[in-house]
Amino acid sequence: MSPENIQHLAAIVDGAAMNRTEIDQIAATQPDLTMEVAYHIQAASVKRRLERGERLIGMKMGLTSRAKMEQMGVHEPIFGRLTSTMLLSNGATVEHSTLIHPRIEPEVAFLLERDLTGPVTPAEALQAVGGVCAALEVIDSRYRDFKFTLPDVVADNTSAVLFVLGDVVKPPHAVNLGNLGIVMEINGTPVEIGSSAAILDHPARSLAALATMMARRGESLKAGQIVLAGGATAAVAIKPGDHIRALVDELGVAELRMI
Repeated sequence: MSPENIQHLAAIVDGAAMNRTEIDQIAATQPDLTMEVAYHIQAASVKRRLERGERLIGMKMGLTSRAKMEQMGVHEPIFGRLTSTMLLSNGATVEHSTLIHPRIEPEVAFLLERDLTGPVTPAEALQAVGGVCAALEVIDSRYRDFKFTLPDVVADNTSAVLFVLGDVVKPPHAVNLGNLGIVMEINGTPVEIGSSAAILDHPARSLAALATMMARRGESLKAGQIVLAGGATAAVAIKPGDHIRALVDELGVAELRMI
């Protein structure tokens, strides 16, 4: 795909994210939309956000369930980019009308205190982590009727839109990071129950995989950045009036409200 076409598609994706409007699948009209091309579109679309004054504050992982990877026929997760306008304070209120068809999932977040350049092992990756905390991520695909291919998802910055971090932050060695029980509640009722072990068997594996995938593209993680390790359960659709809480063993609560 030509650089000009990549920039054109990046503008379409960026416009959909900025204006919360639906677009058609890119893959439907661009048969040469490979995963590599999709990452170029993602980077170009996020660059447009940064040029408008947003800051790159971290990265997010997707497709971190091994069962889901097998179902999709891929051998590694996917990643997206987090900007400053996506981060909300814990307990924040979100207007549902500003989103398209939002879904939410509980996660574990890493807070980096050192730069991290791949390839690395999970143990090496954890050495760059200053703290871990509970998180909730709101995803909101911009594709019409929620229909897309995997390269479409990557080009759309893995549906990234909003996230919150819990207030409790602990060093990774101070918690049972590989098997933290997680409950996601909506309006006080548990809707998903899982474990951090669902995140590539251990969240540290997700962090190491991210650093390694970024290294192949000449990129690295920086001190001060946030990494969302991936969904610990299935994502759930949310509606106005919902109060969503992620309760994570040893890490407390991350929550937000939809109005």
